[in-house]
Amino acid sequence: MTADVRPGPARTRRDRAIRAGGVTCALAAAAVVVRGDIGAASGWHLVADVAGGAAACGALWLSRRWPATMALTAVALAVPAASASVAAGIATLMTALYRRSAVAIGVGAAWVAATLARFWLRPPGLAPYPVWALVAVLFGVALTGWGMLARARRQLVLSLEERVRRAEDEQRQRVDRARHAERLAIAREMHDVLAHRLSLLALHAGALEFNARADPAEVVEAAGVVRSSAHQALQELRQVISVLREAPVLAELDLQALVEEVRRAGMRVELDDGGVRLPDLPGATARAAYRIVQEGLTNARKHAPGRPVTVRLDGRPDRGLAIEVRNPVTHAPRGEGAGLAGMRERAELAGGRVEQAGTERGEFRLAVWLPWPV
Repeated sequence: MTADVRPGPARTRRDRAIRAGGVTCALAAAAVVVRGDIGAASGWHLVADVAGGAAACGALWLSRRWPATMALTAVALAVPAASASVAAGIATLMTALYRRSAVAIGVGAAWVAATLARFWLRPPGLAPYPVWALVAVLFGVALTGWGMLARARRQLVLSLEERVRRAEDEQRQRVDRARHAERLAIAREMHDVLAHRLSLLALHAGALEFNARADPAEVVEAAGVVRSSAHQALQELRQVISVLREAPVLAELDLQALVEEVRRAGMRVELDDGGVRLPDLPGATARAAYRIVQEGLTNARKHAPGRPVTVRLDGRPDRGLAIEVRNPVTHAPRGEGAGLAGMRERAELAGGRVEQAGTERGEFRLAVWLPWPV
């Protein structure tokens, strides 16, 4: 059962015009009835019509705030006062418009009963009583049904408006979540790309600083690597900003080239790819695997400089891809930095998981599993 509609007082010009129009119609009908009673009705009937009609019109003015109470008041006044009948009918309609069905039907039944009682006490003539009784029943059903139908239609419109509002709110929330996810993706991509390049820059710059008496050829080579790494960092930063929405070309995800690059920077890296070629993997898995290996090498260079690093890949379709990066521990990282957190998030976004990221038997072991669907 639906709840009552609480309209409250009229707040717009349209509401006030409707209420004033209803009261005016009721007053006009009451004036017609009173005028017809003058000279034809006894004194007390005339007094009842005038007083009852005026009181019913006053109740109708308040029926928007208290529909059922004012309707029952007008209905009761309509029994002795025929001039209150129109006001009682309008108040009954207002109840059907603003109250639940049970209340509306009850007030409609009360209006029919009051009309039948008035017809019994003061027969209008022109037709026998059963005819007027049928008219009263049909009119009461029409008033109540019309009001209930209008109320149901209004509630349907309100529910549709509420659904539209909720849909708009949900759309705004989805947009906000998408923007937040995009910011996280930008931050993750920038960290994965720039941390790798900048760590190479720092390594070569440190070599130049502590080996100032090196051969000019070595200095030139190291400076060339610094310049190349800086140029590549700028290029990749531009790509992150401008092509973030587009997937990297799978052919560019070359682990051998990545390992050779860090070897030229002085790291000792052993790669066992197990016959796995990243371009053969699904796009999301391939990109996640490349970035995870890249971040693993960056972490090893940062926390265990000069120590050997082992990278192993093993997998096949339907079994998944296992990635392992091992390096002896020089000093264990304190807590989980942005790199490991980014790897966990990247693996989860690809449908995988980080199985281990910690020290084991004097080595730091990073183990990640990624799906490899057919």
